[in-house]
Amino acid sequence: MTLSIRGLSKTYPNGTRALKGISLDVPPGMFGLLGRNGAGKSTLMRILATLQEPDEGTIHLGDPSAGSGQAPSAGSGQGIDVIRQKERVRETLGYLPQSFGFHPRVRAQRLLEHFAVLKGLVDAGSRREVVEALLRRTNLWDVRNQRVGTFSGGMRQRLGVAIALLGNPKLIIVDEPTAGLDPEERVRFLNLLSEIGEASAVILSTHIVEDVEELCSNLAIIDRGEILLAGAPAQVIANIRGRIWRRSVTREELPALEQAHSVISTMLLAGQTIAHVYAEESPGSGFKRVEPDLKDVYFAVMAGHRGARAAAA
Repeated sequence: MTLSIRGLSKTYPNGTRALKGISLDVPPGMFGLLGRNGAGKSTLMRILATLQEPDEGTIHLGDPSAGSGQAPSAGSGQGIDVIRQKERVRETLGYLPQSFGFHPRVRAQRLLEHFAVLKGLVDAGSRREVVEALLRRTNLWDVRNQRVGTFSGGMRQRLGVAIALLGNPKLIIVDEPTAGLDPEERVRFLNLLSEIGEASAVILSTHIVEDVEELCSNLAIIDRGEILLAGAPAQVIANIRGRIWRRSVTREELPALEQAHSVISTMLLAGQTIAHVYAEESPGSGFKRVEPDLKDVYFAVMAGHRGARAAAA
């Protein structure tokens, strides 16, 4: 499944412009939507999940092998109009929102069975098989009879994924899934998402650069309701290769450095402040050109550098 988003806008009643005419193509596989809190990620995810209406724009979901590559119209037989054909979208959609609540006293297996019924699995035998398979896939089978209120954050997220996978969806949306997880649960959860991404299109919305760098074959950076960059991680990193410089600086040096050069990030490492500067040539004595990573891309894009913002073909 591929998503074609064109001219999508959303303004809330209080005047907040959450999306400003964005256009984006989301290919199959793991796709990362990267941006800070308030960038417009959750608004876009809720619109894609048919939970909100945009003010303007179109979204089409379809088979990438069908048609000519142009966004199909509703009723054309090629793909689904996400805005006008919400029931069809929901038939092939799995959604894990940023925050969700379960009754703390319900047991995991019972809860998953309940959602399976809502998804249309009315045959008891088939439902039991599906529920068991999903609990095993998300590594929750051994705790299936525990109350959800006793689950850790990572276990709750994995249960949410199990619910999202009911019905074998072709498109899965996960919104800020690793926020608040400890390192061990985060690794376990990312491994699960990676496995899911082999068979379905998965959109991962997050402000954590490492999640996108480790998982996604394509990404987009969004800020203040606008898409600033889109492409494959290797391509967008290549766009800024040779332009990232690094040096240890003192607190006293930092203000002058920020005045003279484009400091895209600073980090305290072993008691020293490490500055990364975006520049075509060496910013000065002591700076070393370094191989960039996705964090450097993100910070350079947020700083407004055209070389970093060039969308990968």
